Amino acid sequence: MPIVSIIIGVALLLVLMMVFKLNAFIALILIALVVGILEGMSPVDAMASVQSGLGSTLGSLTMIIIFGAILGKLMTDSGGAQRIATTLIRVFGKDRVQLAAVLTASVTGIALFFETGVVVLIPLVFTIAAAAGVPILYVGMPVIAALITMHGFVPPHPGPTAIASVFDANIGQTLILGIIIAIPAIIIAGPLFTKLFKKEDLEVEIPKGLFNPKEFTEEEMPGFATSIITSLMPVILIASQVIVEIFWPESSVMPFFDFIGNPNVALLISVLIAFFTFGLNRGKKMEDVMKSLAEAVSGIALILLIIAAGGAFKQVLIDSHIDQYISDIMIGSTLSPLILTWLIAAILRVAVGSATVAGMTAAGIVAPLIAATGASPELMVLAAGAGSITFSHVNDAGFWIYKEYFNLTIGQTLKTWSVMVTIISVVGLAGVLILDLFIG
Repeated sequence: MPIVSIIIGVALLLVLMMVFKLNAFIALILIALVVGILEGMSPVDAMASVQSGLGSTLGSLTMIIIFGAILGKLMTDSGGAQRIATTLIRVFGKDRVQLAAVLTASVTGIALFFETGVVVLIPLVFTIAAAAGVPILYVGMPVIAALITMHGFVPPHPGPTAIASVFDANIGQTLILGIIIAIPAIIIAGPLFTKLFKKEDLEVEIPKGLFNPKEFTEEEMPGFATSIITSLMPVILIASQVIVEIFWPESSVMPFFDFIGNPNVALLISVLIAFFTFGLNRGKKMEDVMKSLAEAVSGIALILLIIAAGGAFKQVLIDSHIDQYISDIMIGSTLSPLILTWLIAAILRVAVGSATVAGMTAAGIVAPLIAATGASPELMVLAAGAGSITFSHVNDAGFWIYKEYFNLTIGQTLKTWSVMVTIISVVGLAGVLILDLFIG
C-alpha cells in the first residue's frame, strides 16, 4: 500500500538522521531507494529514478543557488552589508534602532543565506546595541527573525527555490508573495515579540572572541546606493518580468523581460554587476573576486547535494506512481492542501531539524495535490516553507548558531529562538491562507 511505503520511508529517514546521525544527502538517497523498492520497482529502476531526480533537480537549481551564494559573499567581503546597516542606523537614529536593524537584515537577507547573514550581521548587532544603550537581544532577535524569515520564504534561498521546482511554481510570483508574507511575520516575531520580555531578559554577555568584526573604513566600503541596488538586483529583475507579464503581456518587450526575469539570468546578471560594484570598482584584483566566488561555492556545496537528494526522493514517488495514489485520496477531501503541506513540513522539521529536508520531503509527498485540488503552486511553496521553519530545537544547527552567538542557555534559546521561529511559521501559514482567498 503506497501510504504505508511513505510512512516507512519517512520513519526510516528520521531514524537514520536522528539516531545514526547520518548525513541528510545519504539518508535521502537510501530512503528514495527503499520506498521505490517497496512500491515494486526493481533496484535498477529505483536507482535510475534516483539518478533522474538528482539530474533534473540540479539542472534547474544549480545556477540559482550558486549565483545567490556568490552575490551574498561578494556583498559581505566588500563591506556592502556594513554600508547598508550603518547608513540605515544613521538615518533612523538610536531611538529606532530596531527598525533600522530589521530593514538591514531584511534587505541583506534576500541575498545572504541564513548562516552567512548571522556571521555578517551579529557583530553589527553588538555594535548597534552598545551604541544605543539597549539590550543585545532587543536588536538581535528582530535581526534573526528577518534573516530566518527570508531564508524560509523568499527565493533565491535554497529552500523555497527548491520547493518551487517540485511544485513547478513561478519563481517571480513566489518571490513577491513571499516578501508580502514575510513583512508581518518579521514584525510580529521580531519587534513585537521582544516587547513580551523584561529588559533584563534581553541582556546577554557577548561571547569572548566573537566581537572582532572586520571593520571597513569609509573608503573601503561601496556607497549606499551601490550596495543596496546591487544586493536587490535579482529582485528587481525578477519582479520586472512579473509586472510586465501582468500589465503588458502582449507587449513587444515581453520576450526581453522574460529573458532578464528568468531567475538564472537575473542572478547571473546580478553577479556580473557585483563583480564590478563589489570588486573591481573597489580596487580589488580579479583574483580576489574569484577567491570570494570559490569560497561561496564551497560553502553551498552540501546544501545543494541535500536539495538534489530531495529531488531524487520526489522522482521516486512519481515513478512508482505514489503521486497518483495520493491524488486519488485527496479528490473530494475537505482538508486544505495548504494546511496539509504546512503540517507535514512542520512535523518533519521538528523531527529531523533540517528546514531544507523538511520542505523538500513534504513537497515531494504532496506535489500531486496541485493537480488534484487546483491549489496555487506558489502558495504551496510558501506553505511548505512556513512549515519547514517551525519549532526549532536541539536537532537543528540554527538553534546552536543562535545559542552560541548570543551566549544563551538552552532554556533561554527555547524561550526566544524556538518560540520566535514558530511564530514566523504560524504567521506565514495565516498569510498563505489569506492570500489564497484572493488568488487561490
